[in-house]
Amino acid sequence: MPASFFDVDGTLVGTNLLHPTVFYLANQTNPLRSLGALARAAGRGPRMALAEWVDRRRFNELLFAAYAGISRDRLLCLADEAFDRVLRKAVFRGARDLVHRCRSEGHEVVLVSGTLDFLVDRLAKHLGATAVIANRLEFQDGYATGRLRRPIVAGPEKARLVRAWARDHALELEDCFGYSDSYSDVPMLSVVGHPCAVNPDLRLLKLARTYGWPVVRLGNRPTAITELLERIP
Repeated sequence: MPASFFDVDGTLVGTNLLHPTVFYLANQTNPLRSLGALARAAGRGPRMALAEWVDRRRFNELLFAAYAGISRDRLLCLADEAFDRVLRKAVFRGARDLVHRCRSEGHEVVLVSGTLDFLVDRLAKHLGATAVIANRLEFQDGYATGRLRRPIVAGPEKARLVRAWARDHALELEDCFGYSDSYSDVPMLSVVGHPCAVNPDLRLLKLARTYGWPVVRLGNRPTAITELLERIP
């Protein structure tokens, strides 16, 4: 039985890691705490912008530092609202159809995302995915430290995590499928036998055309999903 590995942001939903972070920072226990948290996050903006281009792992570390001091209870209490207001509304048209088609072919569907695990779990349930590889916050005495637990799900590390997941589930990567929108996920796409570019950025689009990978655009172009499904064995 093969597996289909999906990136999330930009691939299945029209969000990025900043959107749920802003939601949480704006919903602290009082307005002053929210303003302070948002101001501190804004102060890290230039470093995060540089890190996003140079080192996705470092970008994740800088971004999730903003969660320091938030209690686990509050994060989980707001998780359903954060999912409904940020992720669920941003799911691309055709995304659920693609996941359901993979499931109908007998595939395990694994979401591989830098978003926090308790939000990706809710997205997986909504889409019908069967497993999640996602970032996890470190907690001490019930409060987030601002650090991520290793491994950090970002950039080339995604490829290693996909390999490990396939190995642990006795799957041949040559039989597996990978879907992403970003050139930064080329390592992940390269380890599977059937890579696909979904809503690709310019560099990934050029690479996909060079190697003959399927290209599909979800969202406001519903006919594209039919083109992709026809190419899945």
